[in-house]
Amino acid sequence: MTRAERKLDHIKHALSTGQSRATWLDDIRFVHQAIPNSSWDSVSLQTQVGELVFGSPFFINAMTGGGGAKTTELNGQLARISREMNIPMAVGSQMAAIKNPEEIETFTTVRKENPDGIIFANLGSEATVDQAKRAVDMLEANALQIHLNVIQELTMPEGDRDFIGALTRIEQLVNTLEVPVIVKETGFGISREAALKLSEINVAAIDIGGFGGTNFATIENERRHRKLNYFNDWGIPTAASLIEALSVKTSVPILASGGIQHALDIVKCLSIGASAVGLAGVFLKKLINDGEDETIEEIRRINEDITMLMVSLGANTVEELRHSPMILTGELHHYLTMRGIDTHTYANRK
Repeated sequence: MTRAERKLDHIKHALSTGQSRATWLDDIRFVHQAIPNSSWDSVSLQTQVGELVFGSPFFINAMTGGGGAKTTELNGQLARISREMNIPMAVGSQMAAIKNPEEIETFTTVRKENPDGIIFANLGSEATVDQAKRAVDMLEANALQIHLNVIQELTMPEGDRDFIGALTRIEQLVNTLEVPVIVKETGFGISREAALKLSEINVAAIDIGGFGGTNFATIENERRHRKLNYFNDWGIPTAASLIEALSVKTSVPILASGGIQHALDIVKCLSIGASAVGLAGVFLKKLINDGEDETIEEIRRINEDITMLMVSLGANTVEELRHSPMILTGELHHYLTMRGIDTHTYANRK
């Protein structure tokens, strides 16, 4: 199977396997504010990650590219959506285009369709400095995502089996590239130990990519003759991973992704402390099932719902959301307690 065919396989299986809703975000409940002292017109959805300013506190996370005409079409549509709604967009791994120039157009269409927007380039942790520079130049990218996908690679029949030196390679990119380097997981979560290592090499941001959304172990198992089913439930659920990463108390911005499905999920992640939130599967499904215009309308509705929720919590800015008291229950509470993280601080915010 060619790399391009595998990319199309991923899209097909991502849509068919869906999202498990195992993020543990449902274990979070806000404390109602009967006197919020806020209004619709006082709310600002703007957020900032390093020097990058987002019009809304969420972005279109990495999905595709490198799969021929179909992925050219999808990336072009996503880029127009990102332009229309003034939200950043990341592309899928560009290694396909670096190894096969015929696939370059599947990525460059993004900058053609959104010439002034915030675009994230994307490569795996195996990337060299030269490959990273080529990926950034290909898109005139504002930042580079380096994705971590050990479990996907191990489950993938033709995947990598050697992950030695990844942190050193990422540090070289951080120290060499002229754009920010964001490190992201791809659905299995970032622990506090991993977040500490990444903060120590001064990455620009960490996207925790938690468990509970599109499951690349399940997707790759669909492509295997002998299933590695023990990886299907592997990983740190999104809510737990986000709190783990934030517990490091680093100045590095933490981004939340992994099974985010609607405005309430976004607001919960922002309230926990995420600087911004990435969505992928929910937008891909909406785009393929209902088209570009309906996806734009869905994003408008998400913005409206975030505003509504912020008013109800008395938060006029994303920063103020981080003072909202919330109760952590169920498996999330148990997991964090076992990891030595005090959940009472979230319940008693002022």
